[in-house]
Amino acid sequence: MTRTPAQTPSTSVDLLALAECVEKFSSKTVVLLGDFVADEFQFGDISRVSREAPVLILKHRETQVLPGGGANAANNLAALGARVRTITAVGDDFAGNALLEYFRSQRVETSGIVRVRGWTTPTKTRFVAGWAHTVGQQVLRVDRAPQAALPEAARKRLQLLLSARLRSADALAVSDYGFGVASPESVRYAAKKRKRGLLITLDARYQLAAYAKAGVVSATPNEAELEALHHTTIGSNFNELARCGQETLAAMKLRALLVTRGRDGMALFETSGRMTRIPVHGSDQAVDVTGAGDTVLAAYTLALASGASALEAAHIANIAGGLVVMKRGTATVSRAELLEAIRRDSAGSIS
Repeated sequence: MTRTPAQTPSTSVDLLALAECVEKFSSKTVVLLGDFVADEFQFGDISRVSREAPVLILKHRETQVLPGGGANAANNLAALGARVRTITAVGDDFAGNALLEYFRSQRVETSGIVRVRGWTTPTKTRFVAGWAHTVGQQVLRVDRAPQAALPEAARKRLQLLLSARLRSADALAVSDYGFGVASPESVRYAAKKRKRGLLITLDARYQLAAYAKAGVVSATPNEAELEALHHTTIGSNFNELARCGQETLAAMKLRALLVTRGRDGMALFETSGRMTRIPVHGSDQAVDVTGAGDTVLAAYTLALASGASALEAAHIANIAGGLVVMKRGTATVSRAELLEAIRRDSAGSIS
């Protein structure tokens, strides 16, 4: 019989201590191993209805390619002030070139990005349309994924790069979107090669449980991923959330499990048996949740690397997530924005 963890509402934390932790972000080096995805946005205005079919004609205005997936997590780590070492693969295509150029423009090291000839960079193309003087909205999304597994030569190259970069890293953040760059085997091997203990955090869309013996310290699944793992529906069933969270924490031998729940905030499970529910930060009416999980992974990892407890790190990640969902598209939260929000909350609590 599964023991229900102690039910704890949002345990208060010292907001000034959170700010001090965020101040340390710029002194940390984080290796990001994961699947880089190109988030392509095709913007245009609706000109008329087609005579060929009952569809709207979009008059193209501009195209933007932004970091998505693991690339968005890396982008958030950089925005939060960390030194980022990326380990990933992209194709020799337009999307791969765009991601490389983006990170070079942001002065993020790109030597760990392996170009793979003939491979397809995972790409999500969103068509955003609107009438004149109205806010555009997404009307269609087209996904392109690699049609073949990552070549063995590229995989070995990534493993060598990962082991080398981890020698001077404070943490390893794994962003596994299922495209083959990150794997439990690669993380397990890298963790064993490291002579001293390594902080490893994980965001895995499809194979969370497969990382059970890979040395992961904490994971940040969303509620839907937790439901898929346990073949259940959580919804408003608190007991089911508690069961799934506690079983995952124990099975993976994690120190903490942070479950993101959208407008219901977060739930943190710890080895002490405590479960803490953290309400959503700011408004629960999100403008755009695209990539919010990547922001949470970045902020949570940096907070843990900076000496925060799991509860403190969860609160920092919750604030960062609350900020990013108020921005349109694939977005980041800067260290300055995060500090401002924490200090504003601190001032509000005093008054």
